[in-house]
Amino acid sequence: MSYVKSKIFLSLSKTQKSALCNYLRALVKKSPDFCVDEIFQKFVEDEEYYIKMNNPHFEFLNELLYDENFKQEATLYLNECKKYYDYKESQKPLIEAQKQFEKEKRNFLKQVKMSKESPTKKQLYYYDCLCKKYNINKKETSDLSKLDLKNMISEILDEYSRNSEHLDISGN
Repeated sequence: MSYVKSKIFLSLSKTQKSALCNYLRALVKKSPDFCVDEIFQKFVEDEEYYIKMNNPHFEFLNELLYDENFKQEATLYLNECKKYYDYKESQKPLIEAQKQFEKEKRNFLKQVKMSKESPTKKQLYYYDCLCKKYNINKKETSDLSKLDLKNMISEILDEYSRNSEHLDISGN
């Protein structure tokens, strides 16, 4: 796309070219189901409307809008944008799979790290409070890791939340 961008709209200033290209790219992104000619036609119609209202998006396009060279360059750029977004859409499942893999990898590494660390005072205190609340016999925690204690706390919470749900359902 950068190759095409460097070869089109050479009569425009750098700022004008950038603004026009960004606007055209946004049009392609907003309407992925339209073909390039339809997108260009919509662009021309919008610009004609705004010119008639004396509020054009791009004042420098007043005389260029109907130029055949401008149409070819804009169509070429729109076509490149369309290819880019179609390719990006085709890569979406791969990107999502990669993100999911990275998330699982971070979670695994976090668990490995936790399995080597000793539990925090906060964890120990929370475990003690849960044991008192639910009248559970405490297990020895001196040789447990952070991960072990986290899993024990999760088991207690899961078990008693299931029991309370069961009581709510049968009690009502």
